[in-house]
Amino acid sequence: MKKLHPTQQKLLDLLKNNIEDPLTVRELQDELDISSTSVVAHHITQLEKKGYLKRNPNNPKDYQILSDSPEKLISYINLYGLAHCGPKGSVLDGDPEDRIPISSRLVPFPVSEAFMVKAKGDSMEPNIKNGDLIIVRKADSADSGSIVLCVNDGEAIIKKFQKETGRIILNSLNSKYSPFLAADDFRIEGEVRGVISSL
Repeated sequence: MKKLHPTQQKLLDLLKNNIEDPLTVRELQDELDISSTSVVAHHITQLEKKGYLKRNPNNPKDYQILSDSPEKLISYINLYGLAHCGPKGSVLDGDPEDRIPISSRLVPFPVSEAFMVKAKGDSMEPNIKNGDLIIVRKADSADSGSIVLCVNDGEAIIKKFQKETGRIILNSLNSKYSPFLAADDFRIEGEVRGVISSL
């Protein structure tokens, strides 16, 4: 476990205490009584490198504290097959086919919530190709327009999830496949958050 500089410990405490209403870099600078925002940015980067913090690169206010123990540099993520599922079955019910080592920094959320599946078919091309490894964040709901791993009609599939009044439509990204209505057994297993190309 990498020891934190006293300023980084104070910064981590500030981030934890303001998780509901994140402070701007300038507000953090004022709270920490630091000379410039670039020094704050440096300490935030160090917290990320040491595994205490994960940030959305597109939104500095979107971050996650990784409890008090940092993530390891390399994590092993369970890989599951896209198998047929029973009426109440889950992709995660079966034994993992493999455990894939991956840099924890490539997973933009807590690694404990991650699993992987191997894509089948061409319905999600060009974004997802047959054989690609898909990083999924466990979830039972998602925003309309998200790419999700779901169970539909007893089968685990990856689709773009669209909510409309009183119905759910599942779309492929490949235009040769038509959208279709979700079946009665439809449920979300997780949200697709990364693709590792098989090429």
